[in-house]
Amino acid sequence: MSSHREAPEISKDPVADNTDTYAFVSPDRPDTVTIISNYIPLEDPAGGPNFFEFGDDVLYRINVNNSGDARADIVYEFRFETTIRNENTFLYNTGPIKSLGDTNFNRPQTMTVTEVRGNKRRVLGKDLPTPPCNIGIRSTPNYPALADAAIADVGDGIRVFAGQRLDGFYVDLGSVFDLAALRPFQSLHLIPTANADGVNALRAFNVHTIAIQVPINRFTRDGSAPTDFTKREAVLGVWASSHRQKSRYQDESRSSTSGPFTQVSRLGNPLFNEVIVPMSRKDRWNRLSPAQDSQFARYVAQPELAGLLPVLYPGVFPNLAALKADRADLLAILLTGLPGGLVPGFQNYTGRTQADMLRLNMAIPPSGQPKVNGVIAGDLAGFPNGRRVFDNVVAIELRAVAGALYPLVDPGYVPDAAAGALFDLVDGTSGPPPSVTYLNRFPYLDHPVGGYQVQPLSVAS
Repeated sequence: MSSHREAPEISKDPVADNTDTYAFVSPDRPDTVTIISNYIPLEDPAGGPNFFEFGDDVLYRINVNNSGDARADIVYEFRFETTIRNENTFLYNTGPIKSLGDTNFNRPQTMTVTEVRGNKRRVLGKDLPTPPCNIGIRSTPNYPALADAAIADVGDGIRVFAGQRLDGFYVDLGSVFDLAALRPFQSLHLIPTANADGVNALRAFNVHTIAIQVPINRFTRDGSAPTDFTKREAVLGVWASSHRQKSRYQDESRSSTSGPFTQVSRLGNPLFNEVIVPMSRKDRWNRLSPAQDSQFARYVAQPELAGLLPVLYPGVFPNLAALKADRADLLAILLTGLPGGLVPGFQNYTGRTQADMLRLNMAIPPSGQPKVNGVIAGDLAGFPNGRRVFDNVVAIELRAVAGALYPLVDPGYVPDAAAGALFDLVDGTSGPPPSVTYLNRFPYLDHPVGGYQVQPLSVAS
């Protein structure tokens, strides 16, 4: 998965676990950038009576670097506070929730948003309401209205939203973690079975989303809105993180936390910690800053998956098996951004500092005809130029690891035919799988699946 349960320790702390981070020029407000960070993987919509919520004891951060040193120049902090209205009921809601202030909503959460620039802190919004989870047709009878009411304008053209959303990431999770089988190609696997359509394992799960939309000129160092994609100031580095205080006390009647905050999770590029970093170092990676990522560069230069593909698919990847050089293509895509001259009309290079960040060139406008395979399909507004909510990141990164993009740095290399064809759910010639939908407006991720409405995946032998 993108980063769902990607490391041993954070998988035990879902409210602090980043699942996906997105950054893109807003298609309906192209003078702004939208950044989204998701938490709480694999939310079962029917998981009551204690439905999902953000952690009151977690500091959530969206981090933006505009200087090329992989350190946060602009930070947006999000804190949450939960109230219990009726202490004498076990119910999340005691009747239909028809508004965010409805007293039937027994466990509301509010949010405080703070902008940090250097030593200057500015509260953008305080006690902002968040919507309940989507319980069902009786408890949340008009869920879209509840969610839309939680979108807040906090000044300076900035919008924020926090609440439950449908998970926009799609992956055939059951197949890819079954010895890297890809159902459309599994007849070629070391342990073959008949080819089949992929299954979106996340199609019935929700996540908790923090989203912010900010004018482009608030992200650049000189306050400009770049129009020349070749300019360095057009490129941002983006990642999300979550933090907990170092000390926690709990007894039978109360709990409290104290001390400085320490980072427990972070996420820039999809699948980086999931697939690139060895299990023994995943927890350490989560605690570090992107500026410290050079110590993980060797795993990018010689990714384990690139060595596994020729073994698991015998005879399919002979050229990849023979490729022994460090993967300069992956080092650029994941750790520095692509410099100009490799892809016509595109660059998202942030400098020599190796760091796992989404890199977004804000001078490249949204595509009028977006393609889910992003840059490799000629859509320069898509991944790895930032990441849009619908981008087909599993297929894109599978193809990259398989060597499809190595000719960018070595024109003499001929990729295996399979390298440019790999996918688990959709090949990119059409849109996302029909099992996942999106909004065409902020916050772009669709309304969550309702607990009453959810249908389980079909059981197959």
